[in-house]
Amino acid sequence: MSGKVYLVGAGPGDPELLTLKAHRLLLSADVVLYDRLVGDEIISLIPDSAEKMYVGKAKSLHSLPQNEINSLLAKKAKEGKCVVRLKGGDPFIFGRGGEEIEELVEEGVTFEVIPGVTAAAGCAAYAGIPLTHRDYAQSVRFLTGHLKDGSTELPWDELVHPAQTLVIYMGLTGLAEISDSLQRFGMRHSMPVAIVEKGTTKQQRVFTSDIKHISQVAIDNDVKSPALLIIGEVVLLQKTLSWYN
Repeated sequence: MSGKVYLVGAGPGDPELLTLKAHRLLLSADVVLYDRLVGDEIISLIPDSAEKMYVGKAKSLHSLPQNEINSLLAKKAKEGKCVVRLKGGDPFIFGRGGEEIEELVEEGVTFEVIPGVTAAAGCAAYAGIPLTHRDYAQSVRFLTGHLKDGSTELPWDELVHPAQTLVIYMGLTGLAEISDSLQRFGMRHSMPVAIVEKGTTKQQRVFTSDIKHISQVAIDNDVKSPALLIIGEVVLLQKTLSWYN
């Protein structure tokens, strides 16, 4: 009997941001492989009958290498299991979902992708920061601050642009370099920046400053991962539009 793999986006933390389909699949799964960023409240929704496997990653510390995760998904499906690969946020936005299903295609394993609320949308909304606004930003750009080779080398000259919001995932470790590079390529020192720590959860904290001082703000407040950076004029609205406590 052939099984199936479901790549499911768990959203940024608040369990009520799960889609109906994601919730239904969790309740019917035989096996759930879940990431570090999937919160305990979501893990608790998985029935005791399901096999739960932690395959999370922190910086330079992987419980399983990515290629082994890919192979495990295929192996469990070939055993006839309903396999849920549960990822924080959305599987296709810095979630390595594409890498995982490439192997499933090669192995002839059936799969579906269930989108989730990505951290940029969820954390910005819960912080009271609209990513676009007619008066401040007509475009938004998602970036990762931690590339495959471990560097923080981004197309800086393209990022310094008026009326644009930058959202940087996994940017906390390289925050000082990100701040310095953007200023070096012409971003004004007073550009507003927000850090959203543990966004959409009960532990959410939001800090605002400017691009010149944001790195020190993170140090002074002992900000920890997961944290999202939002850079742009829209951050000016945070104090007025903040609603989540």
